[in-house]
Amino acid sequence: MTEPQRWKVGDATITKLVELETTGSITWILPDAKPERIRQVPWLVPHFADETGRARLSVHALVIETGGRRILVDTCIGNDKVRPIPGWDRRQGSFLQDLERIGFPAESIDTVLCTHLHVDHVGWNTRLESGRWVPTFPNARYLFAARELEYWLANDEPVYGDVMGDSVRPILDAGLADRVAPDHQVAPRIRLEPTPGHTPGHVSVRLGSNGDEAVISGDLMHHPVQCAFPEWSSRADVDAAQAVRTRRSFLSAAAASDALVLGTHFAGPTAGRVRRDGDAFRFEV
Repeated sequence: MTEPQRWKVGDATITKLVELETTGSITWILPDAKPERIRQVPWLVPHFADETGRARLSVHALVIETGGRRILVDTCIGNDKVRPIPGWDRRQGSFLQDLERIGFPAESIDTVLCTHLHVDHVGWNTRLESGRWVPTFPNARYLFAARELEYWLANDEPVYGDVMGDSVRPILDAGLADRVAPDHQVAPRIRLEPTPGHTPGHVSVRLGSNGDEAVISGDLMHHPVQCAFPEWSSRADVDAAQAVRTRRSFLSAAAASDALVLGTHFAGPTAGRVRRDGDAFRFEV
């Protein structure tokens, strides 16, 4: 295992742990992201695409350390989950062992924060123990945006498997869940920011410390190419029109600031800054 990426944001530290990284066509999630269109954006090479137009995606978690707190943002795919997706189905990965290896045993996490409740953001909420799904992080409070949780409890979609049943409801049953507002203050200088569209209650995570600022964007963007083409929607967007509005607003605000943006599926460097580029934007690392 290579040394994980870490970023300092004032007194806080953000650490990335990769569960899975791929290179290839991403039209399965961004239908407009055909190789010939990817090649039109030269700044994507080499970090986010190769010269042939194959794009890189990552599934990773981010741990924020600040003021004695250990906050895990999004919990990836998980092991043993029945999923109709090659490479995701009944995984037997080393995520938990890797998390401990970089200094974060499961018992040390005090907060788990899901930007939204899609399959690749809640998987390690639970683990399989004696045939039962149990909370992976027993000492943590799990924060779910109330609107997001209510939507999926009422509109569970089985296309990705029993995501709510194996990765969310066991947390509710264990009494470890907190339903929070979309602008919830998670800790001093860490708050949620409503960024709906991809899902109804989708949130990003904004961190400010000693004059530095960073934001974990969640799935308001899946790939940096959406900086160049904010109108490109994800197949998984619940409300594509809202997602485009949210993305444009987010990119405009990010370009007007010097905030570090960390994409939840941005491979390689993962973190960078949004800059104006004509009528659109680019992502600088």
